[in-house]
Formats: sequence, C-alpha cells, structure tokens
Amino acid sequence: MDATTAVRLSLADADNDPLANRTDRALSVVKRGILTGRLRPGQQLIESEIAEMLGMSKTPVREALKTLVGSGLVSLSRYKGAVVRELDSAAAAAIYDLRILLEPEAVRRTVAGGSDLDTASTALDRALGAGEAGDEVEMSLANREFHRSLYLGCGNPLLVATLDGLKDQTALVSVSGWRAAGGWRTEADEHRAILDAARAGDSTRAADSLRDHIAGFVARVLPRLGRTVDPTDRNGPAEQTAG
Repeated sequence: MDATTAVRLSLADADNDPLANRTDRALSVVKRGILTGRLRPGQQLIESEIAEMLGMSKTPVREALKTLVGSGLVSLSRYKGAVVRELDSAAAAAIYDLRILLEPEAVRRTVAGGSDLDTASTALDRALGAGEAGDEVEMSLANREFHRSLYLGCGNPLLVATLDGLKDQTALVSVSGWRAAGGWRTEADEHRAILDAARAGDSTRAADSLRDHIAGFVARVLPRLGRTVDPTDRNGPAEQTAG
C-alpha cells in the first residue's frame, strides 16, 4: 500500500472537523494513517501526492509533517525526505521505560479522584468487538482510547500531554506487539483486570495491574525486536542480528 492510498483510507473513515484549518486536517489524516499501521515505518510521505489527494497546497502538508517530526512519528531522510519513523529496539525500550514510570501513577490519580469510567468501558467493548471481527484498525484506535480514558482524569494536563505523545510513539510497535505478546485476547484480559480494579475504586491495584500489563508487554516483545520495528508485519517482528 503506497502512502497516498493509506492516507485516502484514513481520510475515508475519519471524523473530519469541517472547521479545522488545512494544516490540522492534513495532520489528522496522516497521523491517523501512522497510528493505525496503514502508513508503514520507512514509508515515504510525498508532500505533493498527499496535498493533491486532500485538495490543498503543499504548504499545510509540509507544516503537518514538521509537527509529526516533532512528535516522533515522522523522520527526515536525506534521500527520501519525510518518512514514517523506523523505531529501533533501543528507542522502543526508552519509550516504554518512560511510559511505565508515568502512566500507572496517572491512572492511580484518576481512580483515586473518582473519575467516570464509562468511556474506558465502552472503549474496551469496542476493542473486543473489533478483535472478534479481525478489524485491527478499529481495535488499535479503541485500545488507545481505553488507555487514554484511564489517565485523562489524573488532574495534570502536562502529564496527559506527555502520555499522549508516548502513546503515539508506541503505536509504531503496538500492532505487531500484541501478536508477539499473546494476541488481542491476552491484551483484552489484561485491560479487563485494570478496569475491574478501577471500578472497585482500588487505585493501587489499578496502577499495579497497568504496570504489570506494560511490563509484561515489554518483557515478551522487546527481546524479539530486531534493529527496526514494522507494525504491519503480520508474522510478528523478524528475528535479526545487529551488525
């Protein structure tokens, strides 16, 4: 699938804000393509092709790509220009290390504060339905919403923004990761345990369950990663040797 086709698919099923400016619209569409795995690591993002498909000039597309470079989802290649970032195992480990330090505490604060959990419950149901249907795109989006809804009420906007950025970058490994980590049912069971603890008002157990969930993913997946990660690899990450 080329970049333009992937962007077109992301545009087709996205909820577009008619009031969004052109840069925001381009940013939303390209970012969605990356987060859902339609735009693969290393895939070239050609400004002119994306602009033509979106019916706009290259300038807002260029600005959107600059924003994605800043967020760690896109990198600039000397020969290819803007490409979807290829995440190596060392970078993945650093991202998950920071996430495991921050996200459990954010969830603990959300639960302790008595935040509403309906959004998390709905997102989990969506993920289950998508898993049963084999809809990886919907499952990925629902799982992101599940995690975000559990840390959104932590009371610290800077912490939320930091975790949002980390979640964006973990999307570069998560699609292949759940295959290597035992499949979507394993992930759903672990998410259910986190939500059950949150519903019970046990903030410590919810945080601990989340920490175990992330740590388990890291322990099962990161040792299997080679030099780079391709989230569209349906057979899981390839075994590669450095050098």
